[in-house]
Amino acid sequence: MLGTMPRDTPPLPSRHQRADGAFDLVFGRAARGTVLRDLYQQAPLRILFPTPEPGEPPTAALLNCAGGLAGGDALRQSVRLESGAQATLSTAAAEKVYRSLGPETRVETRILLDAGARLEWIPQETILFDGARFLRGMRAEIAPGAMLLAAETLVFGRAARGETMTQGLIRDRWRLHGPGGLLWADALALEGDLAAPLLNPFGFAGAEALGTLLLAGGDAAAGRDLLRGLPEAAPGAASIPRPGLLLARWLGRAAAVREAVGAAIVALRAAQLGLPARLPRLWTT
Repeated sequence: MLGTMPRDTPPLPSRHQRADGAFDLVFGRAARGTVLRDLYQQAPLRILFPTPEPGEPPTAALLNCAGGLAGGDALRQSVRLESGAQATLSTAAAEKVYRSLGPETRVETRILLDAGARLEWIPQETILFDGARFLRGMRAEIAPGAMLLAAETLVFGRAARGETMTQGLIRDRWRLHGPGGLLWADALALEGDLAAPLLNPFGFAGAEALGTLLLAGGDAAAGRDLLRGLPEAAPGAASIPRPGLLLARWLGRAAAVREAVGAAIVALRAAQLGLPARLPRLWTT
C-alpha cells in the first residue's frame, strides 16, 4: 500500500521536548518615577507586575510557566535599568531543577545598571534534585553611582523529602564589571559524585543549602557590620573582597539559610536602598 513504511525500517529516535525561555526587561526613569520601557518575553518565562505596596519600587515577578527545569532546558534573562531607575525583581516561587537524563540545564543572566540605578535581584531559592545538571552564569555591569543588591540560594536536593544530591553537576559563576573592568569573579564547580564534597567538613559540611548575597555600590563597611550583628539563623560570614563590595554567604539547613538570606535582604534594603524593612510580598505569600 502506498504511503506505508517498510517493516524493517528502524524507528526514528525519540526526542524530548526542551524549553527555551527568555526575557529582556528595561526600566527607565520618568517624572512619575520608574516606568517600564520595554519588555520581551518568550515562553515558558513570563514577567508579571504586581501592584507595589506603599514605599516599594516597581516589582517584576518572574514566573516559569513550565513549573520547573529539565535537562536540556535553557533560559536567557536580561535586565537593564536606565539612569536613576529603581526596581525589584524576584521569582513567584522557588525554582526546581529536575534530574537530568544527560543534557545540562542552562540559565544565563545579564544585568545592566546605568548611572544612579538601583536594583534588587532577589529570586527565591533554586532547588536542585538529585541527578540535576545545572549550569548558571550571572554577569552584572554597573555604572558609577549605581547599586546592586543580588542574592541567590542553591538547595542541594529536596530537603522536605529528605533527599540530598549524590550525583549531578553544578557550575555557578558570577561576574561583576564596573567602569574600569572586572570587579569581582566567583565560581562553584561540582561534578560526578557530589556526596563527598557536600559532606566534607572542609567543604559544605553536610549543608542542605548555600546562600550568597552581593552588595555593589553601597556602603560595604556599614553593610558588613550590619549583617554581622544579625541573629545567626544559619552559619555565615560577611566580608569585603574589595572596596565598595560586600559579600556574604551562609551554609546550613535549607529553611535556616532562607531565613538568613531573607533577614539580610531586609536589613540591607532598608539601610542601603531606603526601602521598607520587609521582604517583598512574593517571598511571604
